Amino acid sequence: MSDTFRVLVVDDEPAQRELVGGFLRKQGFDVAEAPDGRTALERFRKEPFDLLLTDQKMPGLSGLELLEAARAVTPAVAVIIMTAYGTIETAVAAIKGGAADYLTKPVNLDELLHRIAQVRERQRLIMENRELREALQERHRVEGIIGESGRMQEVLSLVRRVAGSDATILIQGESGTGKELIARAIHYASPRAGAPLVSVNCAALPETLLESELFGHEKGAFTGAVAARKGRFELADGGSLFLDEIGDLPLHLQVKLLRVLQEREFERVGSSRPVAVNVRLLAATHRDLEALVRAGRFRDDLYYRINVVTISLPPLRERREDIPLLLDHFVEKFSRRNGKRIGGLTREAREALLRYDYPGNVRELENLVERAVILTRDEVIGLEDLPLGVKEREGETSGETSLTVLVEGLERRMIREALARADGVQTQAAEILGISERVLRYKLKKYGLAGG
Repeated sequence: MSDTFRVLVVDDEPAQRELVGGFLRKQGFDVAEAPDGRTALERFRKEPFDLLLTDQKMPGLSGLELLEAARAVTPAVAVIIMTAYGTIETAVAAIKGGAADYLTKPVNLDELLHRIAQVRERQRLIMENRELREALQERHRVEGIIGESGRMQEVLSLVRRVAGSDATILIQGESGTGKELIARAIHYASPRAGAPLVSVNCAALPETLLESELFGHEKGAFTGAVAARKGRFELADGGSLFLDEIGDLPLHLQVKLLRVLQEREFERVGSSRPVAVNVRLLAATHRDLEALVRAGRFRDDLYYRINVVTISLPPLRERREDIPLLLDHFVEKFSRRNGKRIGGLTREAREALLRYDYPGNVRELENLVERAVILTRDEVIGLEDLPLGVKEREGETSGETSLTVLVEGLERRMIREALARADGVQTQAAEILGISERVLRYKLKKYGLAGG
């Protein structure tokens, strides 16, 4: 365990406090102790702690009162309450009041370790989702996605319209087109934005582990199941679950997934007790699901259930107008990350990258720019910094394509700037640009800009 995870153990029984504190120290935690609630609160106000592990019944300040006072200081702090058998109802009330969990006394130390691991996982997910949400709110980006082409504006318009609903969304597109970014954009623009967004790649896990990963398991359900474990559906309760590469989901799990979507409940592996969940499903695939249905490899009833709204992402070669924006974004991103001052790309390097077809789509472009930023010895990225495969294609097409892309990109930026200066008034924007209002309306429609 990381020694950066700080735990404050609060108990008025010295033997119990020392037992728990000593055990957690041996597990690698940074542990402090307090003999009562008031002492704990004073220390908590002065020092940062990730977890308060507190007894419920103590003289002075009770565990419930400490919970309330501590969360008033730091709302994100996790609190686990230890309670005697006769006060379980009080502990349940504590959960409703914001406690992360509760344990009955005498405390089973292995169970305590398991509960702390669950708390850490929840905190990690919350932090990850907060970072993603902040990233998606960057200035000049719609839901954090870079794209001014007409094709991408159509996609983003659809994202805005479906985000407020609770409908299941199927996102289709080639690998690397940004399907997960679209799923994140939908979640964080939805009423569920404050709850977790949990992701699972159905193609990345072996079939033997995927069921447990999705639905969880009970202790002893299979060899190695030493404790009960929540699956991704339970972790996403109240939020959204993103199933990437759903076309690779095995048939027997397709049946179980269909049941969850229809009945909003499932059973953990090794259990017959139904678990109710409230989860919005966002699914993605690069496969042709209709072809898989015809081949008997994907259930038609599940296909119709997840295909409520389909968002199709265009490959990068079909929205070349966005390549200059992406290049500038990734050069800035990786220059900052690697502590370099890269001013951009030479004309030859930029044109080579504009001509390239990007079979790996945006992900490939991102990797190409990161590699170039790392390898270049200059303050600009040159043709020599690009892979041979990109340079070999440089002469395959005429310069007309890249010139057109550059001109359209410049024109689009000038229109946006003029509209901003004119507060959206098209007549004034046309005057600033030196064109007629009719020509401006044509170009707004052509580029899929607002107001066209």
